Amino acid sequence: MPGLTFRAYRGPEDFPGMVAVYNACRPVDGYDWPTSVEDLARSFSHLDHCDPHRDMVFAEVSGETIAYGRGAWYREPGGAYLHQLYGHVAPAWRRRGIGRAILRWTEARQRQVASEQAEKGPHLFQLETMDSEQGMAELLLSEGYTVVRRWHQMTRPLDDEIPDAPLPDGLEVRPVTPDQYPRIWAADIEAFRDHWGFAEPLAEAYQEWLEDPVAMMSALWQIAWDGDQVAGQVRSFINHQENAGMGRQRGYTESISVRRPWRRRGLAHALIMRSLRILKEQGMAEAALGVDTENVSGALRLYERCGFRPAAGGSVYRKPFELGELSASSTRQRIRRDLTD
Repeated sequence: MPGLTFRAYRGPEDFPGMVAVYNACRPVDGYDWPTSVEDLARSFSHLDHCDPHRDMVFAEVSGETIAYGRGAWYREPGGAYLHQLYGHVAPAWRRRGIGRAILRWTEARQRQVASEQAEKGPHLFQLETMDSEQGMAELLLSEGYTVVRRWHQMTRPLDDEIPDAPLPDGLEVRPVTPDQYPRIWAADIEAFRDHWGFAEPLAEAYQEWLEDPVAMMSALWQIAWDGDQVAGQVRSFINHQENAGMGRQRGYTESISVRRPWRRRGLAHALIMRSLRILKEQGMAEAALGVDTENVSGALRLYERCGFRPAAGGSVYRKPFELGELSASSTRQRIRRDLTD
């Protein structure tokens, strides 16, 4: 393809091009969340198991970034290594083999990473897509991926009456103070350890959370305490930048978790209803959340009982691989052949 070149990550100077590609994809692929140079700078300062100088690839034409991809890995409690792949191709440059080339490059790089792992374990590539990303779904299926999980984004209007749901006896919600952040973070991690796809977050993830102004809207949080123990939580937030771009008033009820000793007592339901009332008081017209449709805790049924209904969805794709299956050099030759055919 005339003028098309691939290159490595150069540093923060790449952020404006990445933002332009991602935001061009948003209306086509159905992404709600916008991004900015500031968002990328914060995220890239806390990357886990990813060296962007080695684990990213960029496609450009005449010096303009038109696509990029990267990989990172984490380990499930059962010992499997999951190699998470990410990538975006600007809509004007699709159906030309660029997305396939980037996918194969990131796979080859993660094979190298896998070969350097000190401990043994099965290895799988993983990607997530929105249902609206039909081209990506077709690409993944053609490259040997299969759907292993489904998720919904659910919404609930806030213009009707939100019924009361009392807290279980002995629990109380208190205003959040910064000294409580470590306990709140740790309680959420503990509650999610038995969920599908969980991976123990690194210390960098906690620091990134603290620095995220959208996530840290603690005045909106509902944290249930049993003495000095966090029993459950809903950490709501409002992305005002997203709302302005989408022309709506939406708040999110996310990080919904209840630790095991306090489950099956109606705590999650009570915290969600309290959170909905707070979002309504903030002038929001709807609430949204995401859920794994096969969550064994019964989360999907709970959210339906709280008035949420599916509004969008997506899939998690995986593909197992063996070490030494395909070398990086042979992959590069294959990519060049694909792009010149």
